[in-house]
Amino acid sequence: MVTLKPERATTRIPLPKAPAGTVYRGHEGMWSWVLHRITGVAIFFFLLVHVLDTALVRISPQTYNGVIATYKNPIMGLGELFLVAAIVFHAFNGLRIILIDFWSVGTKHQRAMFWIVIALWIITMAGFAPRQLMVIISEVSG
Repeated sequence: MVTLKPERATTRIPLPKAPAGTVYRGHEGMWSWVLHRITGVAIFFFLLVHVLDTALVRISPQTYNGVIATYKNPIMGLGELFLVAAIVFHAFNGLRIILIDFWSVGTKHQRAMFWIVIALWIITMAGFAPRQLMVIISEVSG
């Protein structure tokens, strides 16, 4: 008795480079978009809390002082560091978006401009972060 093996298909179907229905491939443009949205939402929530706690001064100055006193701790100091990082990135990336929209060759140079935004963000944060970390450390030890 002879058993026959079914033949295997030798032709492979190439996989698409990106999932169907999306133009994102994980490059600089997508990450810029994602980070811009995340930092925007974070800044919005900070501003919401800031307006609410500042409004307390009209209701009760003592309560306002109590709330502000709770912000004087290392965790909030790190929060301020992250807030500044978000604002700086959002601002530089916003300028990049304006250039892409209004500069005739902006889309051609959008990748290079993303890396310029990252470089400017690093330079700015390198100037701010050490000072903020010294303030946080002095709060812990002080």
